[in-house]
Amino acid sequence: MKTWIAAAVCAVLGTGGWADMIVKDANGTVAEAMDRLEGAVTGAGATVFARVDHGAGAMSVDMELADAQLLMFGNPMLGTPVMQQDIRAGLVLPLHVLIYDDNGTTRITYEDIDGMVAGLDVDRDAEVFTRIEGALNNLTNAAAGQ
Repeated sequence: MKTWIAAAVCAVLGTGGWADMIVKDANGTVAEAMDRLEGAVTGAGATVFARVDHGAGAMSVDMELADAQLLMFGNPMLGTPVMQQDIRAGLVLPLHVLIYDDNGTTRITYEDIDGMVAGLDVDRDAEVFTRIEGALNNLTNAAAGQ
């Protein structure tokens, strides 16, 4: 199941159309920052759907890739109202955060809300988006360990 979800996310992410990315520096290694993110997500009562180790995937086919992990997570109390507005929001939900090694600096990256909902028939001013934005900011700050 996790492999299926990861493949779906990769297909969606590979379609382009990215808006602004939010990038934060993190203390420690990719694994340490990802552990903090996963802990913050579960501590907040959200569900972790998948943790994808891109580096391990590359190694499995005898290729090299900088350390990079993706966490897919969500909270149906926040995501469901968005998908009720436009089911295509399922292409960007659950939320996903990439943590990777950028030449010795651990970085946390995720797409901003406006980019996520671009092209969807949703009320961007709905309170749910403020809550999602706040959750992403708080969770990634916890992952940064700062």
